[in-house]
Amino acid sequence: MADEKKVTIDNEDGDTAELNIDLTAGKNSEETNSESSSNGEENFSAEIENLKNELSAKNDRLLRLQADFDNFRRRAAKEKMELAATIEQSFLKDLLPLLDNLSRASQAAEGENSDAETLRKGIEMIKQETVTALGKHGLEPIDTKDKIFDPNFHQAVGTVQDETKEDGAIAAEFQRGYMAHGKVIRPSMVQVVNN
Repeated sequence: MADEKKVTIDNEDGDTAELNIDLTAGKNSEETNSESSSNGEENFSAEIENLKNELSAKNDRLLRLQADFDNFRRRAAKEKMELAATIEQSFLKDLLPLLDNLSRASQAAEGENSDAETLRKGIEMIKQETVTALGKHGLEPIDTKDKIFDPNFHQAVGTVQDETKEDGAIAAEFQRGYMAHGKVIRPSMVQVVNN
């Protein structure tokens, strides 16, 4: 039966490893002298030192990888914030002409020469500019005209009987719904035909 020695290795970080070392491995005879015994201990000491160095090197590599990942995560978060700020600035820049036109309309309504038709045309222009500016950023209205009620796009807030339309048809729109980049951000509030 082979003689085994249990060796525990500790490194500077507090990690440990246990090894069972066969003390008779590599011996050709049962007789050993003190010289081979001391050589065996030196070999084990060298092997232990080698394993400690490997463990320390792997620990250092792990710490470097963890630091690299932390740096990557911080860099990605910073880039994401910068991108969001750029998009927000672009959006606000597109809304500035609307603010200018609202100011002009307000001033025109206060003047002595203001009339309802000029004010109505001004408001319609502002509405068109708003639709265009928001459309540039992916906003689109949900169409309800001559459509059948779809709970994915519409929210029913009432029903009405109307023999001229089929069941489930949208009779009236109370509030316009909108989608952005294919996702509903607000459903249309509608009245549905229920005969």
